[in-house]
Amino acid sequence: MTAWIQMISDEDADDRLKAALKLARTPHGTVDNVLRVHSLRPPTMEAHMSLYKAVLHDEGNKLPLWIQETIGSYVSLLNECDYSFANHWANAKILMDDAVRADSAEDALKARRPQDFFEGRELALLKYAEKLTIHPGKMEKSDIEKLRSYGMTDGEILEANQIIGYFNYANRSLNGLGVTTEGDVIGYYSSE
Repeated sequence: MTAWIQMISDEDADDRLKAALKLARTPHGTVDNVLRVHSLRPPTMEAHMSLYKAVLHDEGNKLPLWIQETIGSYVSLLNECDYSFANHWANAKILMDDAVRADSAEDALKARRPQDFFEGRELALLKYAEKLTIHPGKMEKSDIEKLRSYGMTDGEILEANQIIGYFNYANRSLNGLGVTTEGDVIGYYSSE
C-alpha cells in the first residue's frame, strides 16, 4: 500500500477505523488503497464507500454495468488517473465479455475518440462525460436534451451524472495523494 500520506494498516487500526475498514472490504477480503488512504479520517472512508456503492453498485440503477464502468474509465483517462482506470477498465472488460471488442473500445477511449467504437446512446453518454469533466462550466440544457433524444430517462441521466461526478472526485483524491495500486487486487470482479 502506497500513497504520499500515511495509511494505517489493519493491525494498527483503532476500533473506529476497524469498523470503517470492515465496511470497505472488497469481495476479495482486502481494502483497496482508494479507501485505505482515508484511514486517518474514518468518517471520510465511510462516506466514500457509501457514495461508491450508491453510484456504481445500487440495485436500482438502470444503466448497464458495463457502460457504468466504461463511463468511469473514460473520466479517469481524461483525468490521467491511472489508479481508477486500471481498476474500472478491468471491470468494464469483464462485463463486456468480449476481449476483442473490449480492446477496440479501449483503443478508442485512449485516443479520446470514443466515436471510433461507440455509437448512439453510449457515445452520447461518453461525450457528456467528456464535456462535464473537461468543461463543467460550459454545460447547457441542450446537453441533457441530447441524452433524452436517445431515449434516456432522467433517472438514467442522473445515474450517468453521478458516475461522472464520483470519478472526478475520486480521481482528484487519488492523484492528489499519490495513491497507487500497489497491494490492491485490480478490479472488483477479479477472481484473485
